[in-house]
Parts: sequence; structure tokens; C-alpha cells
Amino acid sequence: MPDRVEVRIPDDVRLHVETSGPADAEVTAVLLHGWTLDGRSWHRQVAALRETYPSVRVVTYDARGHGRSSCMALPTATLAQLGDDLAAVLDSTAPTGQVVLVGHSMGGMTIMEYAHRHPEHFARRTAGLVFVSTTAEGHTHTVYGLSPRIARIIRLAETTGAGVLARCGSWRPPRALLRALRPSIRWMLFGERCDPADIRLVTSAVARASLRSIGGFRASIGAQHRLETLAALAHLPAAALVGDRDRLTPPPCAESIAEVLPATELVVCPGAGHMLMMERPEEVNTALSGVLRRVLDASPVHGC
Repeated sequence: MPDRVEVRIPDDVRLHVETSGPADAEVTAVLLHGWTLDGRSWHRQVAALRETYPSVRVVTYDARGHGRSSCMALPTATLAQLGDDLAAVLDSTAPTGQVVLVGHSMGGMTIMEYAHRHPEHFARRTAGLVFVSTTAEGHTHTVYGLSPRIARIIRLAETTGAGVLARCGSWRPPRALLRALRPSIRWMLFGERCDPADIRLVTSAVARASLRSIGGFRASIGAQHRLETLAALAHLPAAALVGDRDRLTPPPCAESIAEVLPATELVVCPGAGHMLMMERPEEVNTALSGVLRRVLDASPVHGC
């Protein structure tokens, strides 16, 4: 069983963190979830890491306003704040050794913001990167798999709705409403195949997210552009994965990341949607293992 700890951020937000593996590990893998989800979305990767790499410390946590973490003031519902939170989690739960950062969707954008806002801290700690269904260009490529005209209408409705939700504080979405919206959630987030257990987990995660976080992070996510930040990280072992049916962060998002990180392993999963760690766990596990192996082989303890 993982150890559960609480990390308190300076603005008094409490983050729910789960850790496993040696506290003094040479390498720690930190897995960051996407918007409206929580740390449980990585359960297949956490299980694989524990079995394959017992010497590696594994950290997952629920972002502010998500899962079992506390809600926050609306002005802090930004990717910039999430980047600061990541630095705080690293200092608290993995203060020594190297880290491999693994981010899905908003989690990947959090990693980029951490690199942008804390370049020295990032350079001192980070040894590898894995980007899963994410983007460095905000909503530039997001058309929901529809025509640009329809996408603009949806974007306008989404932006208006997000503004309303952001003012609803710590309230959670009604579970009855989420059950009714399950077909829409399935269409938006998954590709050709979807395990019923996965859609139940996703719906459960959305039910735990505060309405403030569901609406509040929308503007920051849409506006972020961090390709220049990534270009400075080209020396790190990295992987980028995307599903060719991803309606939120389609293949051009991963391709642009790979363009500025030339050594990145780019994996496009046919028939998969946005939830790659659930839809294609073996592909995600293999890519993560590849980056971890390179980091471990280069570390003083494991290297030549």
C-alpha cells in the first residue's frame, strides 16, 4: 500500500500525495494527472513501476481543487500555480536524487510551467520527461475532431460555461448529472475502445473535482505556450505519446513537442483517444520504462 501524506502549500492549500518506494531513492518518478482527474488515473503505471523498478520511488498527487486535495482561491487556478505546486511537492516528498516527470494533459503542461518558472530547480532535479496526451500550445490544435466552424462554437460555449463554473466555489458536480453525461465523457475522452471500469473511474474523478477547478483552469490551459521552454530541454531523455483519435490534444500537439525535443521518442497509438494511460497502458508503460532505464543507466549508482 502507498504512503499517504499531505503537502501544505504556502497559500494553505493541502495536496493529497501518495508515495511508494525508498525515501532515499536515486530516482523518483512523479506522475501528474490531467484536468478534472486525480492521481488514480495512473494506477496501471504505478503498479507496473512498483513491480519492475522496486528501487524507484513513485509519487502521485491530486492537483489543487481535484480529488482529495483542498479547493483554492480562484486566482490560483492557473498552470503557473500548478508549476509552483510541483516544485513544493518535489521538495517535500523527493528532496534528494533525480526525478523523471510524467504528465498527462494538464499534468504535462504543469511540468512545462515548472520548467519555465523554476529553471534552476528544474535543471538540478529533472533527469527525464514523459508527455502523455498533452500540448505546449494551449488550444491551438483542439478542434474536438470536428470542423473548425463547429469547434469555434463549442469553444465559445465552453468558455462561457467555464466562467460560470469557476464562480461556484468548492461545490462538486452532481453525480446524477455525471451519469447522464457519461456518453459525452466517453466520446470526448476515449477512442475506439473503452473499458467500462475506466469510464467509471474517470466519472468518479470528475465528481471529486471542484466546480471552481473545472471552470477556473480553463483559461490558463487554453492560453499556455511553452515550446520555447521545451526547446531548452533537448538534452533530456524524453517520450511523447498521443492517440490518433484524441479530440483534445490531437497528434499535432505531440508532434510539435517532438520537433523541439529532437531526441524524444514519439509514439502515436492508432484508435486511441485522450486517456492513453488507460486505453494503451502497455505503450505508456514501455515508453516510461525506456526513459527510466536511460536515467538509471546514467546515474552514478547504476552507471559505469
